[in-house]
Amino acid sequence: MKFSNIFVLTIAFILVSTTATFAQSATEKVQTADSTKTIETKVKGITCSTDLKMISANVEQLKGVSTCKAGKTGPTTTFEIVYNPALITEKEIHSAIQNTGSCENPDERPYKIKQ
Repeated sequence: MKFSNIFVLTIAFILVSTTATFAQSATEKVQTADSTKTIETKVKGITCSTDLKMISANVEQLKGVSTCKAGKTGPTTTFEIVYNPALITEKEIHSAIQNTGSCENPDERPYKIKQ
């Protein structure tokens, strides 16, 4: 009799703790989705479509960045960046853009943020 009571209580405890964990992770995901910010950043020094792809890929790899979409290539190209300001700052995103190497010469850092 005691064994069956202990067994039932153990199963009940496992179910309650598992349900609480799932509810907590679902709440965290909703809070993260609601706290995004979108910025438009203008970048100079882009010469080809490969530059656009490299910058977008580098920015999207940053923790806290959801998307980075580039506009048309030109003297100044605009990137639309969606990110979570609780995880990354605008300054860190700009630094990642400016530290991206050129497609022609990876040691060069030709991209500059237009203020």
